[in-house]
Amino acid sequence: MHDHAPGIRGGSNRRLLAISLAITCVVLVVQIVGAALSGSLALLADAAHMFTDAAALVIALIASTVAARPANDRRTYGYQRAEVFGALANGVILVALAIWVGIEAVMRLLNPGEAEVSGGLMLVVAIVGLVANAVALWLLGRAQRTSINVRGAYLEVLGDLLGSAAVIVAAIVIVATGWAPADALASLLIAAMIVPRAIGLLREVTSVLGESTPQGMHVQEIRDHILATPGVVDVHDVHVWQLTRGAPVFSAHVVVDDATLRDGRAGGILASLQGCMSDHFDVEHSTFQLEPAGHIEHDDARHA
Repeated sequence: MHDHAPGIRGGSNRRLLAISLAITCVVLVVQIVGAALSGSLALLADAAHMFTDAAALVIALIASTVAARPANDRRTYGYQRAEVFGALANGVILVALAIWVGIEAVMRLLNPGEAEVSGGLMLVVAIVGLVANAVALWLLGRAQRTSINVRGAYLEVLGDLLGSAAVIVAAIVIVATGWAPADALASLLIAAMIVPRAIGLLREVTSVLGESTPQGMHVQEIRDHILATPGVVDVHDVHVWQLTRGAPVFSAHVVVDDATLRDGRAGGILASLQGCMSDHFDVEHSTFQLEPAGHIEHDDARHA
């Protein structure tokens, strides 16, 4: 079957985030009530994660709205970097959540107390959470490939889905055997699943903010393409970075032969280079400084 219409998944990032937020808030209320009635720490941990997701989705929604604002004389690249800061906040929240859940789970294991866990109610609530998270995950699946901000929200929902699955397993164990520590163990598992996702997201944010070369792009390969352009004799000061996921930016100084400049073919070379960056490397924003052979940079001249 072929999807000829964009459907609900083809909506704007803001719309998808808003729908996911609504789903998250509804399930959050269900899980809080379920945790209170069943005495389940795993459900409470999952509810805390859902609360964090709701906050993260609000951050992502605000960041997506801000990122859509046009560029101006003060922020010449626009506000796309707002998505990165939204993802950074998501990552920090995930780390704090993992620490809290881990501490609470260990305390429950060491001091089980007299509290009993209602496995049946815990199971029903966990299934509701699993279904809701699966729907939210499906909604964000397409958009998260091109937006680091949406990806942060996507990873949070994925963690919730896996957390709900862990709670379901623990609930089944409690219903079948009455072994209550399964609830605390499920909480530890949720914390363990959160950590690597948080680290991965923070690593990607650090890469963007550090203006590292985007993953999958190779500077030497770009140089080779530029040098293969007729009339180009050298290239230097090559820089490639990204404003946010899916928005790479490129700049370089390109040395061309004298005949090219003399014959007025500089414009053709510039168009060829920009087309190369767009077609081969998916870089829509590229800046080239064309220089004649023998051109001396001002900094080099001062230090000569």
